[in-house]
Amino acid sequence: MDIGVFIPIGNNGWLISETAPQYMPSFELNRTIVQKAEGYGFDFALSMIKLRGFGGKTQFWEHNLESFTLMAGLAAVTSRIKIFATAATLTLPPAIVARMASTIDSIAPGRFGINLVTGWQKAEYAQMGLWPGESHYKDRYSYLAEYATVLKDLLDTGVSNFQGEYFEMNDCRLSPRPADGVKIICAGSSDEGLAFTANYADYSFALGKGTNTPTAFAGVSSRLADAKARTGRDVAAYILFMIIADETDEAALARWQLYRDGADQEALAWLTDQAAPNAVAGGTTNTNTTQLAAPESAVNLNMGTLVGSYETVARMLDEVAAVPDTAGVLLVFDDFVAGVEAFGSRIQPLMQSRAHVAA
Repeated sequence: MDIGVFIPIGNNGWLISETAPQYMPSFELNRTIVQKAEGYGFDFALSMIKLRGFGGKTQFWEHNLESFTLMAGLAAVTSRIKIFATAATLTLPPAIVARMASTIDSIAPGRFGINLVTGWQKAEYAQMGLWPGESHYKDRYSYLAEYATVLKDLLDTGVSNFQGEYFEMNDCRLSPRPADGVKIICAGSSDEGLAFTANYADYSFALGKGTNTPTAFAGVSSRLADAKARTGRDVAAYILFMIIADETDEAALARWQLYRDGADQEALAWLTDQAAPNAVAGGTTNTNTTQLAAPESAVNLNMGTLVGSYETVARMLDEVAAVPDTAGVLLVFDDFVAGVEAFGSRIQPLMQSRAHVAA
């Protein structure tokens, strides 16, 4: 099973809590995390893009780095780990993303990939005058399909003449091109997102579900398998989990409860307000379930959470690996530096699914 780290490009990582670790993002922090992950044999590192946060007492995600420039820097100070940046497709034309990808590939040949996101939070784009209107909620995967077509044309052949509803290319050129190609990622778990992934992406990222229910995501994997069967393309599935581990189950659960008790209610309310119009318009996002969840369970954006001793977490990750069509996991931690260290030295050696690395 592959292991990736979803690095903290925004302040406070993925915990919307006043009692969680409070920190600002920086290149130095992320370099430490990714170099440590590489040292422990992690397979990849991914950074998101966020252009507007949720506010609240913790100013959650109000402070963010930019994904491509950060990953270019990390590509230069690593040698093996794969590096994935995220493109906010409403802000960057596909021809520019293709050229940035080719540039980063020249820094880290064969190690770079792109995560494509449609953009669901209106406030991120309206602040720059780039919001295309409420129709984007339901049309966003049609837009993304054209975007991906242009991007893949350029990366694969060096030229695009695509003519569509959203993009019109006229002998658009890219050179040099990445010699070994660039992998495309999509994190959509809706039916539309999975259909897009099966048609255009190489990797699918989906949220795990619940607390200490490591195989609860199996339904998403089954739906992806159905979507792949319709296209005949092979797409690797990776599942996102937060890891909160300690010497004992009791100690880890106490930390998780502390974070839940300190949930930043103002920031969570903002998140719910931002997700609501998308649901009303008929679209779907990974955050829509937050509207129906108790605030304490939404404190980490409702991603799957594995909480327990190092032995317990290792066992649950092996359960994840046993779900059919699961290629790996993408991990976040409550404390990233300590978390990667604990995973590499205490959890990974206990995992049967990582025996080839631990040995």
